[in-house]
Amino acid sequence: MKKNFITCVNFLSIMSLFSCSSEKEFNRWGDKLTQYVVEEYMPAKDYIWNWNEAVFLKSAVVRCENNMDKDYLFPYIQTAVDSTFGDANGHHPNAVISGLGLAYLAQTTGESRYKDKAYEIFEQYKNIPRATNGGVSHREEVIELWDDTVYMVGEFLMQMYKLTGNKEFLLEAISQLKKHAEKLEDPETGLWYHGWDNDTIPSQDPCCQPGWAENPNRRNNEFWGRGNGWILMTLVDLMELLPENDENYPYLEASLTQKLNTLYPLQDEKTGHWYQLPIYPGEEGNFIESSSTAMYAYAAAKGIALGILPADKYMPMIDRAYAGLEANSLQPVGKYLKMKNICDGTCIGDKDYYYNRGIVNERAYAFGIAAMFYDQYHQLTAK
Repeated sequence: MKKNFITCVNFLSIMSLFSCSSEKEFNRWGDKLTQYVVEEYMPAKDYIWNWNEAVFLKSAVVRCENNMDKDYLFPYIQTAVDSTFGDANGHHPNAVISGLGLAYLAQTTGESRYKDKAYEIFEQYKNIPRATNGGVSHREEVIELWDDTVYMVGEFLMQMYKLTGNKEFLLEAISQLKKHAEKLEDPETGLWYHGWDNDTIPSQDPCCQPGWAENPNRRNNEFWGRGNGWILMTLVDLMELLPENDENYPYLEASLTQKLNTLYPLQDEKTGHWYQLPIYPGEEGNFIESSSTAMYAYAAAKGIALGILPADKYMPMIDRAYAGLEANSLQPVGKYLKMKNICDGTCIGDKDYYYNRGIVNERAYAFGIAAMFYDQYHQLTAK
């Protein structure tokens, strides 16, 4: 039931990136989003070693692993990683995720420099400050657990497992998921709060709302849409790599099912989207959010593909999301497409804080997420 990971062969020179990019013609919206990033929005030479860019890099790696447009995307991945090789580090969760590109290139090219650097990032990851329960802190100056962290470190650890076959990398990703869930998950809905403060030391981060953790639970009170999307994507990506008889599989399966059962009735029927704060659909100030919509639908589609979720129940939800994104959140830009209705990068606060975050039209993470959903949807519906 699990998919075989098909790797790209390193037979292309870096120069082929520049010769093929202008000639490549795409006709499907998932392709046009990818083409826009590669050729206009974030050419490989402009890649930055950061989470925003790394989520798109992840989508390119997945396409190569599935033998999709590898002649176009492999040189992009290699150039992006090579151009930031000197900046590569694993000192912060948002830096760790780009390391998946190193692990992927180590696997496909066999070059020791990529493998050595990937292991260096893992060693740096192990030195990131931890909460009292062992969860990786999202901040360096204060100890806080954020739901974002689970995806940012988890995808790197999963790619290291693909490189090495060492299950300890998967177990570390699962351990971080569980440690974060201990502090962030609501047992009734399965949804996660955005953040938890371990040390009660106020952060000087100007992005967060002051005082967000000044309550008995030391966490914020809202379920942020994209934050829960990170968790859902992590869950299905982990289950794709685990055998069904693994002792952790039932936990992951139950977590996925509970979250999607909560979110399903909250989908906006008119637009097919979920909202920035999904439990308040249609409330004044709330807004439809495209990146989380693609995340939830991706997780559901992959859950069906893995045999975890019933297609007759979840395909209507997935179809609405696909059609809704196509109708409401894609915007032509020349021969390309870009996304809109994207919540900008977000820290932690109260309801009004989330309602007043910027709504933007261009972010690499949104393009990557949407492309991954697009591909997963078409793999599922082609069967």
